[in-house]
Amino acid sequence: MTHDPVRAHLPGIPPRPGEPGWPGTPLTPGWPGTPLTPGWPSTPSPARPEPASPVRVWLDPLADWQASLYERLLKKRIVLAAGSLDDTAAARLSAQLLTLDAEGDKPVRLELQNLRAELPAALTVMGILDVLRVPVHGCVSGEISGPALGVLASCAQRTGYPNAIFTLAEPRLEFGGTVTAVTARQEQMTRMLDTLYFRLAEVTGRETDEIREDARRRRSLTTAQAIGYGLIQAQETAPGPDPR
Repeated sequence: MTHDPVRAHLPGIPPRPGEPGWPGTPLTPGWPGTPLTPGWPSTPSPARPEPASPVRVWLDPLADWQASLYERLLKKRIVLAAGSLDDTAAARLSAQLLTLDAEGDKPVRLELQNLRAELPAALTVMGILDVLRVPVHGCVSGEISGPALGVLASCAQRTGYPNAIFTLAEPRLEFGGTVTAVTARQEQMTRMLDTLYFRLAEVTGRETDEIREDARRRRSLTTAQAIGYGLIQAQETAPGPDPR
């Protein structure tokens, strides 16, 4: 039997035997009520996904450069301490100083750039500087404040760049726990602060109470004022030619 497409579109006329829709008759793509099959006329093709853009992995362009620069500085016996000095940074700085002390007897230059320090970390580095066999020249650039001044005070030679700022500041401490634990912790921190102030008083020739009061008032000094205060010995000047 031939299919009559016109008749199939007429409403209300039931299909005849053999036409799509008759029980047992296979459905033909394109007939009314027949699901469309991909590839037949008027059948929409499934949308193809857009090709994914390639993923670019950007590596840190400064990683190798920084590592190479720090290694070159160490070969010149120059150590850089910048930013925040916590326990991790103090351990790394101590390792560098001890390594240079073991490798030679020439002086070490310690560059202190915008340095601030936690009190325990500063005392750690101060203890290392006290036992080094080689002299250490501490040079300040940017601002150095709080317990970081103890690191500077532990250097045999101390200078500052012309625009350096020296801020005497008492560290902020927060405690938690039981009354007994807080009291014990406070007593420990008081002893650590006394150690810091005793060192600053030793190198400046001032009374410990004066140092403590200046720290509570957050007294700031320029390079010239720091020389007069006794924190540093001179202003940094342009280096001469390297004799090597």
